[in-house]
Amino acid sequence: MIEAIEIPTAAGTFDALACGDVGGREVMLLHGFPESAIEWEFQLRALGGGGCHVVAPDQRGYSAGVRPTKVADYRLEELVGDVTAIADALGWQRFDLVGHDWGAYVGWAAAAELPERIRSFTAVSFPHPAAFLRAMTEDEDQAQRSQYFALLRKPRVAERALLMDDGAGLRKIFEWKIPEERVDEYVHRFSQPDALTAALNWYRAMHLSGPTAPVTVPTLYVWSTDDTTVGSTAALATEKYVTGPYRFEMVEEVSHWIPEQAPEELTRLIMQHLLAHRS
Repeated sequence: MIEAIEIPTAAGTFDALACGDVGGREVMLLHGFPESAIEWEFQLRALGGGGCHVVAPDQRGYSAGVRPTKVADYRLEELVGDVTAIADALGWQRFDLVGHDWGAYVGWAAAAELPERIRSFTAVSFPHPAAFLRAMTEDEDQAQRSQYFALLRKPRVAERALLMDDGAGLRKIFEWKIPEERVDEYVHRFSQPDALTAALNWYRAMHLSGPTAPVTVPTLYVWSTDDTTVGSTAALATEKYVTGPYRFEMVEEVSHWIPEQAPEELTRLIMQHLLAHRS
């Protein structure tokens, strides 16, 4: 059964969802934008019922108790620090990390910086940041796909564009690929005071962060062929930035929203990865 929990840290208290017995294999799931921990509902139940202790936090800005107002407080260094702080609060010395979208962006950096703590890493949709940034500057297709970044970095303009007309802009992001009631929940969450600004501050702080190093821990990267935000150039180049065991899986005819659009297939891949890397 999925349980709502609170995780106190020095930065504030994170809201989270958890499933599975304490003492099981520790797995942390990091959500993307514009979502929250509930995007992992299927994976929480499946992994939690399969012997894991799974925790999916609402990340910095998404948890009301950890919502700083300064853009600089959303630098990658702070986001990786949250991963460590959450693991420490849970009493986890080593754990498996799974991230989707922005959660994968954080996960790549955490896996590079914390190989002694992260047993394995699964990135969903978002490639290694170095591969992505290089594709943005050298690949016309990726540059076109990433044009929306400019809008999301504009204070107040982005908030207004996404929330007007009952969140029509937010709803359009999902390309109508996931259940309407789930999208309604996301729109409701981001309609709360300061919630959307905090989430958008991730985009606004992106340029303040340094490069992400290559990853040495066992890594699974799952990319979908119908992803409109990440093209094949960055996806295929990601292997250059993993020096440890690496597996790349393409999910056919699925959009960017893999955890919710193809939950069974993604969960199967995650479970295979966990079973292959137990130590």
